[in-house]
Amino acid sequence: MMFQAAGKLRIGISSCLLGQKVRYDGQHKRDDFLTNILGPFVEWVPVCPEVDVGMGVPRDSVRLVGLSENPRLVSERSGNDWTERMQVYAAKRVRELSEMSLCGYILKKDSPSCGLDRVRVYPGPGKAPHRGGRGMFTRVLIERSAILPIEDEGRLNDAGIRENFIERIFAFQRLQSLLVDRPSIGRLVEFQARHKLVLTAHSDSHLRRLGRITAQAKGRSTTETLNEYAVLFMEALRVPVTRKKSTNVLQHAFGYFSDRLTPEERREMLGIIRDYHCNLVPLVVPITLLNHYVRKYNIAYLLDQHYLNPHPKELMLRNHV
Repeated sequence: MMFQAAGKLRIGISSCLLGQKVRYDGQHKRDDFLTNILGPFVEWVPVCPEVDVGMGVPRDSVRLVGLSENPRLVSERSGNDWTERMQVYAAKRVRELSEMSLCGYILKKDSPSCGLDRVRVYPGPGKAPHRGGRGMFTRVLIERSAILPIEDEGRLNDAGIRENFIERIFAFQRLQSLLVDRPSIGRLVEFQARHKLVLTAHSDSHLRRLGRITAQAKGRSTTETLNEYAVLFMEALRVPVTRKKSTNVLQHAFGYFSDRLTPEERREMLGIIRDYHCNLVPLVVPITLLNHYVRKYNIAYLLDQHYLNPHPKELMLRNHV
């Protein structure tokens, strides 16, 4: 199965990452991967909470002050307190975003409004800051968007985290289609079947639990079943994929056509899987050869598996994991 997207994904993003000059110093933090590589596949929804609440550009920088779990948002030099205005804005803006069918959100790291984790919090006068905070807007976004894939651009510099996040946003798009477009238990069964290898690569235990939800759907509310499934499905995809688990999935897929190969072809396929397991080649190498044989022998089960093509090949994500 070649990768097929159901139209562009709508992704929320901190405006400065797109090159918009909205930062406190009048500059931006344009990210080349997001704008040049991922950009053609998504529709960005840019948000700058600090500008939106009226702070202006340029402006006095703000910081989190007080307790990590409930800090204030305060201008560094003037002492102007923006806490209530930001909280009111965040609740309203997140409510608006929830109606836009977002498939993910990318935040600016370290920002007192948009930072995901480890944002500096200043406990009080004369006390050194510690990295125990979360941006004030981000806190509301996460509280009210429980299963939405959310990352910051700093963490996306890690190849494994980047691949995982991109996999999740495209999976979330497919999940939204399941939940909104003719939702039914029959479509849920098909969805589960097509994601079997994806789920195996992430978490066998989640795969079994999702299987039970699907199998026990009879007699339950379809909406209740789908909502329970959606939460657990996105939780499963957050479990990191390891080289060992990927190797097991590759070997399992290989079993569907190994008897059709010549002895030399079998040795080559197993050798490449072994090289991947030993960290000698990236995942794209065994995946490419697997896809070749899957298409050549028209292996229907594997053609339907999203694991082999979870996101556009142009993103080259599996070249680095």
